[in-house]
Amino acid sequence: MLDKSFQEITNSIKEEITNTQLEIMSNANKRLVHLYYNIGKTLEENSNWGNKFIDNVAMELKLSFPKLKGFSVRNLKYMKSFYNEYKDNNEFVQLVAQLPWKHNITLIQKVKDKGIRKWYMNKCLEEGWSDSILIYQIDTNLYNRQEKTIKHNNFSITLKKNSDLANNMMKEPYVFDLIELTEDYKEKELENKMLEKLKNVLLELGSGFSFVGNQYKITVDNQDFYIDLLFYHIKLKCYIAVELKATEFKTEFASKMGFYLTALDEEIKDENDNPSIGLILCQNKSNKIVDYTLKYINKPVGVSEYKILDKDILRALKGIANKDDILSNRDESL
Repeated sequence: MLDKSFQEITNSIKEEITNTQLEIMSNANKRLVHLYYNIGKTLEENSNWGNKFIDNVAMELKLSFPKLKGFSVRNLKYMKSFYNEYKDNNEFVQLVAQLPWKHNITLIQKVKDKGIRKWYMNKCLEEGWSDSILIYQIDTNLYNRQEKTIKHNNFSITLKKNSDLANNMMKEPYVFDLIELTEDYKEKELENKMLEKLKNVLLELGSGFSFVGNQYKITVDNQDFYIDLLFYHIKLKCYIAVELKATEFKTEFASKMGFYLTALDEEIKDENDNPSIGLILCQNKSNKIVDYTLKYINKPVGVSEYKILDKDILRALKGIANKDDILSNRDESL
């Protein structure tokens, strides 16, 4: 009893320390971003000093703060651009203060549409992306894949609740960084590579996915059946079965998935879980055939294409975005 009480006390102290550390870091970041915003404002308001003004300011700051990084000519120019981007929008000023400086520079450089930029900002805050993950998500055009494409599923008619959340988890296409695959890979090889890079796969699937197992066995009437990949979605509170097809979508895939979902609901899920959801990932598909097929499936099933990331796919997904923007204009001292 004493040990338990002591553990509870120390856990409480450690939780308080962790929360305070996070609060200090958050406040420090907000102060830093506001500092850079205000410096940018000063630089903009004194632009009449001429072309060498920022160079001279950088030199003066280096002499005064020789051990302090972040005040190079390039970064000062970023501050000026940063101020000009958001000086007339207080909502953005409040939002950018919650993001690290590198994230803000990445977003200004790579996402010109402010509506789309705001979407990526909120995603960063929701999912805790690092700067490198943010760059990856922008370069693979996550906004269009998740928000702007028509998704092919029957969630609106098969889910009593959470149909919008389930629809929003889907992407078209999914993009997986599995460049080690052989040219004529089979489904088993695809599954194995996804397991080797499970962290990247979970990142692509999105927040809320928790891995349960691969080739997950369900026994029905003394017969064994195996689901390629099984996840549990924390936000949807349900199991998600994923079937991988290294071929074009066929109507029988949906019937098989419907059986798996019935088995999961009858044999695995408990009373607190919502109905299981199926996701079929194919190399390609006819959207009309998918829609016709899912109309007569009474279990929630979604079908998406997947792509294996390579330079051509990356270039196509990025559209007119310039790949050289990734780090070419970044300040190493940030």
